[in-house]
Amino acid sequence: MKLIYIGAGFVGACSAAVMADSGHHVLVYDIDKEKIMMLGSKDRAVIEQCLFEKGLGDMLVRNAERIVFTHQIDDVALAIHDTDAIFMCLPTPEKGDDGSSDLSFYEQAALELSEILKKRNDSTQSKYVVIVNKSTVPINMAERAYEIFTSAGVKNFGVVSNPEFLVEGNAIGGSLKPDRIVIGGMNQDDFAVMRKIYERFVTSPNVKYLEVNPREAAAGKLLANFFLFSRLVNTYEVLGRVAESFADIEFEKLREILLSDERIGKWGFFNSAFAGGSCFIKDAKSLRKQLSEAGASVEHVERMLHGNNYQFNNFYDRALREAKFNFANRIVAVIGVAFKRDTNDVRNSAAIKAVECLIDDGAKEIRVYDPAAIPMFKNHFLPAKDERYNKIRYCASEEEALESSEACMILTDWPKFRTHGELIKKICPPPYLIMDGRRMLAGQFEELSSLGYDIIAVGSPFIKGKK
Repeated sequence: MKLIYIGAGFVGACSAAVMADSGHHVLVYDIDKEKIMMLGSKDRAVIEQCLFEKGLGDMLVRNAERIVFTHQIDDVALAIHDTDAIFMCLPTPEKGDDGSSDLSFYEQAALELSEILKKRNDSTQSKYVVIVNKSTVPINMAERAYEIFTSAGVKNFGVVSNPEFLVEGNAIGGSLKPDRIVIGGMNQDDFAVMRKIYERFVTSPNVKYLEVNPREAAAGKLLANFFLFSRLVNTYEVLGRVAESFADIEFEKLREILLSDERIGKWGFFNSAFAGGSCFIKDAKSLRKQLSEAGASVEHVERMLHGNNYQFNNFYDRALREAKFNFANRIVAVIGVAFKRDTNDVRNSAAIKAVECLIDDGAKEIRVYDPAAIPMFKNHFLPAKDERYNKIRYCASEEEALESSEACMILTDWPKFRTHGELIKKICPPPYLIMDGRRMLAGQFEELSSLGYDIIAVGSPFIKGKK
């Protein structure tokens, strides 16, 4: 099959790579020339600098003969004549704070694509083509897309909702061994095309290949993200709060008790300072807005969004409230800025919120370290936007970040940070405040407190240094 991808972000690049690995011929278009050059470099190191996703670089290099990256719209026009499907992987960011989705990127791309589609096959439009919505979109987006293309004069096409359920940090592995593939089609022609594209999975005994209507597919994506988001929020709003509020209760022991109950399930029992990333918050807000417009109650969705914000605010405020530690004129190390391990994505990361708060509270210097996400993080704190951002110092190692600091915040669950306690003992003599927003040092809390370190950790009461 011959496929075109519009948009080379996380979803587009990873999905396109797997399609090429499945034997399809893929053209990936994006207006970001630098991104296109890096992804198409055939150099794993360069690819990972652009998009840090395990296995992506190797897969793109291995399948270079079947995948082409371009920033030239004319290349799309040349390829359109025998294309079977076009995957729309455009950003749909929040518009304001009410949950509205900014569809301007999608709509602009659709209009430009319409002009190309109308001219395919010497303007006869004889070749049937499927437009595939891959990004998370409003529930009625397939109908809206069909109207956009039809109004522009496009004929002989279909619109399918094929939401992406990839997990950042394991997108390639998850795509090669998916638990389900959801196809929301309007007719059997569309389903037939999609079955050929996903042929390797259609009859697999280990993959649920689900054919539904477009609204069900789009709603299923929103709901899947909301249920995952609510599991995280419930974990630290209930389980974590119990462990923080009562002495002689260990978060990990409570977690083990709950995990032994098969009815509850095993995913999501992680305590953190904030549930970030590109999807959970945005999709919860989108679900809230769409439910509200349909006249349904949104109280439960509101509670989850409030609980997530409260978790971070409570974690940060505990420094002054419990440890009597004022951040003004202090040097603070922020360890980990990606929203989670194994990615360079910093969207909605706890570190962004933390640095903003530290700057507002008058911190003297903020020393930041992350093994993969510093370039992305810098884009949020350009000194040209606010001269106070000059207080941020980007460090090449944990040791450099800890040097001369009076407190540290661990905000990403990179495995290497589990040995962070040893570095603190070596570099940062007490009195010193450790704020563990991921419980990475849980096994060392007792030892560290015995040496005089004050500890604030999600899922634990305040631990006062004993010296």
